Amino acid sequence: MSKTFRLLLSLVALLAAAAAPFAASARVRIDVTQGNIEPMPIAVPDFIATSAPMSDLARDITDVVKADLDRSGLFAVIDPRAYIENLESVNVRPRFPDWRLINAQVLVVAETRDLADGRIEVATRVWDVYAGEQLGAVAFKTPADNWRRAAHKVADFVYKSLTGEDGYFDTRVVFVHETGPKDNRVKRLMIMDQDGANPTFLTDGLSYQALTPRFSPTQQQITYMALFQNRPGQVYLFNIETGEQEQLGSFRGMTFAPRFTPDGARVLMSMERGGNSDVFMMDLATRRLTRLTDNPAIDVSPSMSPDGRRIAFASDRGGSQQIYVMNADGSNQRRITFGEGRYQTPVWSPRGDLIAFTRQYQGRFYIGVIRPDGTGERLLTESYLDEGPTWAPNGRVIMFYRQTPTNRDGSGGTSALWSIDLTGQNLRRIPTPGDASDPAWSPLLP
Repeated sequence: MSKTFRLLLSLVALLAAAAAPFAASARVRIDVTQGNIEPMPIAVPDFIATSAPMSDLARDITDVVKADLDRSGLFAVIDPRAYIENLESVNVRPRFPDWRLINAQVLVVAETRDLADGRIEVATRVWDVYAGEQLGAVAFKTPADNWRRAAHKVADFVYKSLTGEDGYFDTRVVFVHETGPKDNRVKRLMIMDQDGANPTFLTDGLSYQALTPRFSPTQQQITYMALFQNRPGQVYLFNIETGEQEQLGSFRGMTFAPRFTPDGARVLMSMERGGNSDVFMMDLATRRLTRLTDNPAIDVSPSMSPDGRRIAFASDRGGSQQIYVMNADGSNQRRITFGEGRYQTPVWSPRGDLIAFTRQYQGRFYIGVIRPDGTGERLLTESYLDEGPTWAPNGRVIMFYRQTPTNRDGSGGTSALWSIDLTGQNLRRIPTPGDASDPAWSPLLP
């Protein structure tokens, strides 16, 4: 993929002198740690276009911002038909009584302008309607064809202004795109914006099947498993910017379930030797391989904590597959789940406070979370088949894939991406072009 796909955005101060008279401390705040949050009423008028050619683009940017905020489940965007004031400039103080009449707690005012160098600027102010105070102001400059990223940046800014935490809208998702009959599926890597826009294939699906893609936390890079017809599956690296691929060593047994360490310098993976699977770690600079588990049971799906000190993995050494945690050097291996059924695909939260997992019990699948010490297990979803959790970079939303059962006539069996927040609320389907599985959420884009 070309470097223009990087969507370079520069963050600039928004007319600091003009903003000074409006500055005040924030009073409106959403506590995202609480369950059953009542969405906050928020007004998002169409972004002001400073020139006629900008009108359509300003409206498109507005629609993306509103969709991001609505999809979070934290905000209820008020119908624009209820708006009273017709805003003409981002630098004019709003008539707050007009916005209080429609019960808006927060007002987002923004304008777009075209710059002499061919770029656009999107300037935004976030207002506390009842206090009559500005909560924040920001502007983004970007090439005009990168306007969607500017919209996601604005939504992230609003989210942080009102929650105190980073948003997750300016991110991408890589997943497995699936086509063909169930007995002959073609599985290719695809990447898209977190809202389903800009889907792009990364692999062609001709010579191998691509499985379990995972993002690097520090580079525009993916690690995944390539499954060939006549030889064991192997772990690869994929450079998103250049399209270059590289195999991580050549091993007789299968290597699978790869995942980067938080520093991006190493890859954890499972390796099959003599019919048994253990957890290994490879240093990407030296290609030195370190064995972390050595057990006659099957040890798979390693995931390292954000501080780099511990690793979660799944193992059936206790009779049924459960989740275990060990130190980063493989010492002090201990079981943390003891429920009935099978636990698999543990993934450490970016915040470090929880581990997401898949649980299979009595013919049903669940996505759940548990603390690293084994306490506080909660199940967030239930269906015929839910698998493959991945965290938003702020640790507040989980994406996964859900498969429907196949009917006797061969119909059904479709697979789609879904998201749910940490409270178990706000279940949403993510649009994809066709069947999708194994999602992996990127960090916030630079």
